[in-house]
Amino acid sequence: MKANGDFEIFLATAPGLEGVLCDEVKANGFRAPKAVKGGVTIEGRWHDVWRANLVIRGASRILARLGTFRTTELADIEKRARRLPWSSILRAGVPVRVEATATRSRIYHTGAIAERIGRAVCAAAGTTLSDAADLAIAARFENDVCTISIDTSGTLLHKRGFKEAVAKAPLRETLAALFLRQCGYSGTEPVLDPMCGSGTFVIEAAEIAAGLMPGRARRFTFEHLATFDEAAWTALRASKAAEARTPSVRAYGSDRDAGAIAMSRANAERAGVAAFTEFQERTVSALTAPEGPPGLVIVNPPYGARIGDRKTLQPLYRALGRTLLEKFAGWRVGLVTADAALARATTLPFLPPSAPVAHGGLRITLFRTAPLV
Repeated sequence: MKANGDFEIFLATAPGLEGVLCDEVKANGFRAPKAVKGGVTIEGRWHDVWRANLVIRGASRILARLGTFRTTELADIEKRARRLPWSSILRAGVPVRVEATATRSRIYHTGAIAERIGRAVCAAAGTTLSDAADLAIAARFENDVCTISIDTSGTLLHKRGFKEAVAKAPLRETLAALFLRQCGYSGTEPVLDPMCGSGTFVIEAAEIAAGLMPGRARRFTFEHLATFDEAAWTALRASKAAEARTPSVRAYGSDRDAGAIAMSRANAERAGVAAFTEFQERTVSALTAPEGPPGLVIVNPPYGARIGDRKTLQPLYRALGRTLLEKFAGWRVGLVTADAALARATTLPFLPPSAPVAHGGLRITLFRTAPLV
């Protein structure tokens, strides 16, 4: 932490999406955003930590970086960790847990690292350790450099706080938000997902169009810290809630599964966007463009390794491509898949693909088109 009270804040995301997240962070006015491996760093204070958790759609969690030091001596860890300002950050009596990782470092025993940092924290802040604690301290050794942070989010940020029903092979909301951004979506055009599952793309798009904050319906572990100001947090949430608006466009979802449509409608209702969304049970071949201006079709179809047999999926992808080419002139397409051959089966005129992204044990890629002609 710097003498003026600023410190580094790390917003984590899936490798391959750091640049997209950095664009979102810049658009929200945070200071000194920089894309780094695995996420984005900014400079700020605790108010910025709260705001980032509330407004950033694409981050999976947000860490407050407390200190960094180089050492190759296990005995040095506790001494260096004690120098951090634990007593002004942690509340006495609020339990914490320590999670340690180590790569390319002479100190590699993560249990020993966690033990020594835990002792330092307890001695400095009068707290206790518990494996079940909500509040986590992260210690990361890389190339003999130890970085100590506090996870200010808690439950991963894709858990927005309202989605109870999920379909098979769901896409995380954080990834959906970044894929929408990669497709150029800003909330001013209609969106349609023809295989909507539990409605993730549709609901994210509707929230963006309505100016709703992704963290509005959940709690965060920064609320357990001594640095937390309940009145300031309440005022921040209220000011962001006042930015909500009635969208000029709608978000549409369809699926051949009646159960998926019921899930999507229920999730949209809980998210407060039911009035801005429409869901219909129908097949890809029966798909038609909504009335009004063209927009974005974005879809996460099944891709063999997760649902069904990959060999049986090519007819589905061909039908999707044929329908979009015939009925969606002027619309752009974003298609997420782990199989480039299936994407090619659509015969859609894809632009060069973005970098693959790890998700659910697979490497998925967003394939995009310009407006169809």
